[in-house]
Amino acid sequence: MEEDKLMPMTSIASGVSQELAPDVSYLCTQIVNLCFYGSPAEASEYVIIDTGMPKSFEKIMEEAKSRFGDGSRPKAVILTHGHFDHVGAVEETVAAYGVPVYAHELELPYLTGQQSYPPASPEVGGMVAQLSPAFPRDPIQLGENVRPLPADGSVPDMPGWRWIHTPGHSPGHVSLFRDADKLLIAGDAFVTVKQESLYKVVTQKQEISGPPKYFTPDWDAARTSVEKLAALKPAAAITGHGFPMSGEELTESLARLVRDFDTIAVPEQGRYVNE
Repeated sequence: MEEDKLMPMTSIASGVSQELAPDVSYLCTQIVNLCFYGSPAEASEYVIIDTGMPKSFEKIMEEAKSRFGDGSRPKAVILTHGHFDHVGAVEETVAAYGVPVYAHELELPYLTGQQSYPPASPEVGGMVAQLSPAFPRDPIQLGENVRPLPADGSVPDMPGWRWIHTPGHSPGHVSLFRDADKLLIAGDAFVTVKQESLYKVVTQKQEISGPPKYFTPDWDAARTSVEKLAALKPAAAITGHGFPMSGEELTESLARLVRDFDTIAVPEQGRYVNE
């Protein structure tokens, strides 16, 4: 019997937030994580990295108010990529605050109404994957509010951080890394929950996995991106889905993912397996 069908949705991590560093915290909105960058002790402005699921705007602003205080406001949004579960509140954030949005130049067609993402691949297995053809993949329209990330690898309004091109899950997917403390914001380059399985999403059973299989069209690029991130030897990582991972557990899990990528990450069948 499919174990996805057995678990009621009572253990999901929606609403969970945690500080990862004095100036970095994350919030889970339904099934996806977003991050805040900024020191509450030093400023009332902050950067949002990804904007969660649709209809998350009010929850995000509540969390920001709780962390940064009344009158606080975002000064920029950084997108790891433009899938619907990472841009859910970006249009409302732009409308409310007029902030700039930064993404890799290869992601801009999906953020300016020009191009839809490739179709989902439900054949990869798991109940979430079976539902994936119903997930939105049409582009959003941010117009002149969205800008390409700087070519020098710096991240606007996040001094000491650099962006790393980690395609595979999407053409312009990026991850963010701070060398000083080796903190990694990985987006969906890899995740710490088996995102295809509803049972594991609900229970948030932590395990290293590649990018969500149903929305990943380029597995060769995805493998190279994981190798690139593992080589950084991050001390801690927050991924787009699942709880943060750190220390020896992260090091060993990433090494295993690199070594066994074809077994752990690549589905046995699916629309993009042989492409």
